Amino acid sequence: MAQCDCGATAGPLGVCADYYNTILAEEQLDPEMYRWHAVVVCVYLLQHPSRGHERHLDGQFRWLQFYLDRGIDAVLRLREHQVARNNHRSRAGYDMAPLEPYAPLPAGGPPARFRTSFCELPHGDGGFVLDGHAAYGERMRTLAEATEEAWKRLGPGS
Repeated sequence: MAQCDCGATAGPLGVCADYYNTILAEEQLDPEMYRWHAVVVCVYLLQHPSRGHERHLDGQFRWLQFYLDRGIDAVLRLREHQVARNNHRSRAGYDMAPLEPYAPLPAGGPPARFRTSFCELPHGDGGFVLDGHAAYGERMRTLAEATEEAWKRLGPGS
């Protein structure tokens, strides 16, 4: 049985990349599901850092902590703030101030294994939201918690 970069065993759809790409495709057709886009991206890249850019991992880890601390509505407001800021020429650039209170990405990663991964997400009639958006959101929260937990076990930030 195939194993994913994050240590998970492949699920019925394949390895985590297959799940991730399917989620991204489904999000494009479902605005309610898209609410968790930032969480999905942060979790995937923190569980599979070789698929992203190392320089962004600290910010993604802080975004994840922000989400776990403040919830999806706060993430959506912060995303709107960042988009508005980037659309205004005199304030171009990413505003890290809202994320500064959160712990930096611990050194020594990535973790070898996570309590849960994309490969364990249920998928059926209705895609990833087969049992509703609230249940999908809870699964995203569980993935986020597992990701934060594994990274924090590595120790203090660099």
